[in-house]
Amino acid sequence: MKKEQPEDRRKRASLITRRLKRLFPEAQTALDHATPLELLISTILSAQCTDERVNIVTKELFKRYRSAVEYANARQPELEQIIRSTGFFRAKAKSIINCCKQLAGSHGGMVPDSMEELVKLPGVGRKTANVVLGNVFGKTEGVVVDTHVARLSGRLGFSKQSTPEKIELDLMQTLPRKDWIPIGNLLILHGRRTCQARKPKCPECPIRELCPSAEEFLRAYKS
Repeated sequence: MKKEQPEDRRKRASLITRRLKRLFPEAQTALDHATPLELLISTILSAQCTDERVNIVTKELFKRYRSAVEYANARQPELEQIIRSTGFFRAKAKSIINCCKQLAGSHGGMVPDSMEELVKLPGVGRKTANVVLGNVFGKTEGVVVDTHVARLSGRLGFSKQSTPEKIELDLMQTLPRKDWIPIGNLLILHGRRTCQARKPKCPECPIRELCPSAEEFLRAYKS
């Protein structure tokens, strides 16, 4: 098979993005939130946890704590109990409390709107920062790379890398900047509904002919 050139990959990526935008015209983060702080907390909780579970937990959490100061002053055992079902609850509770202490002490309780300041917060990496910047502030600094995005980036031939940071760089080189925010939400939705981890639904996939992995998976359906 002829090796795909970068320009051809960019054209194919553009076609895939346009088709997914038509399929998911209202694509946005699935994490329920009303404020930047709520999305920041939800994204911290979403590590190794489904968005559905996070949304169940935050219904109670957001009623109990309403500001960075309240989280900063929270009793860790109490916070742990509320978020227990999201997994890794001790580490997450510690990150949330320390993150909000820094928000309260250095940012007047407000969530900063820059990558530089966000990644300085405890428990906040590039993925979390990209989620907040893109979905709340409309700022394009990078691409959100979660497990769905990482999986689909490999299957679609956008990246051969295995770490989120390197996958993100490949996506940034493959897609125009205007698509960096939407592509994360689009691939997450497509990964949940069609291109699933164990058995992707290739026969019904709307971008099947643009996917270099489809033929291999389709053979598995026929065998």
